[in-house]
Amino acid sequence: MNARTTTAWLGMAAAALAAMLSSSALADPLPGRDLLKFSQQPMDQTQLLGTTYFGHDESSTAYAPIGAQPAVYTGTFMADDFSDTLSTPVVHVKWWGSYLNGSDQLGHINKFLIAFESDVPTPNNLGFSYPNPNGPIHSQIVTLGALAPNSGTFTEKFKSPGGAPLGEALYEYNAELAIPFPQQANTVHWLKIVALVDSVQGTPAPEWGWHNRDYTQQNTSPFVSNVPVPGEHDQGIAALFPIWHFQDDAVSGRLDVNTFINTAGVQQVGSVLQHLPTFNDEYYKDYLDGPGTGVIPGFGGISQYSKDLAFELYTTQIPEPATASLALLVSLALCLGRSRRS
Repeated sequence: MNARTTTAWLGMAAAALAAMLSSSALADPLPGRDLLKFSQQPMDQTQLLGTTYFGHDESSTAYAPIGAQPAVYTGTFMADDFSDTLSTPVVHVKWWGSYLNGSDQLGHINKFLIAFESDVPTPNNLGFSYPNPNGPIHSQIVTLGALAPNSGTFTEKFKSPGGAPLGEALYEYNAELAIPFPQQANTVHWLKIVALVDSVQGTPAPEWGWHNRDYTQQNTSPFVSNVPVPGEHDQGIAALFPIWHFQDDAVSGRLDVNTFINTAGVQQVGSVLQHLPTFNDEYYKDYLDGPGTGVIPGFGGISQYSKDLAFELYTTQIPEPATASLALLVSLALCLGRSRRS
């Protein structure tokens, strides 16, 4: 292979790499790289006994005055527990949510707190398990932007218009963590996702809520852990429909998120203060998430059942295809060059 041919091969390799990186930056999760660890799908147009249910969202939004530094965001949170059988880092998070009461007309979210927390199991004074109020073991702020490995950014995509009675549009979110969460296998952790909104006091601002799981769909990941008991299980009535649920109830409460601007000009989490007396375990809501009390003989209503939230967690499966392909093309060019010279 002469110099001109070798240069051509390397040019083709570079072009292929650029094309793959371009497509990877637009996809979520990144194609060929990620492995699904944990999955709870969103309720959206779920058919139950002849009725369509769209689910609902619970507020998970905190506010800070515009321009305040350091900014302290105060508001409400939602959190849900998870566990899987892989001791591999969480690199990508997907979740679903809506803007409450049509508040997307006031603007959209441009940053979220994503926090991973340890578990306080039962028995305890509250009577339900909950995320450790001493603060996250791993947290970061992700900002709106194109995805790339370790970019610390998220995307928002319209999923469906929702339906009666709330009529709240459902959105899908994907985030690439700047620093992956070093998860341990068969250990219960909690995921907390909170929209962070800079607003003028007394002025209407968007309020974001985390959507509930479609409990008729079992967790599809083969890695969901059943080492914590009861793990993923059907808490429903077999003759009616399944009500799949993982471990314990989703939990709500109030929190303060203290942030600061680092030397690179990036906003980061300083601390997360959680107010234990405000913690509540959450249940599904009659007529929003399923049949209400008395609608079906012998069925006490969907509000009797523990609630899960809609999210997915991904880990790295293999080296990114762009890197692997580049290495293959370059190796081929070099081998051909050596063959020509020998």
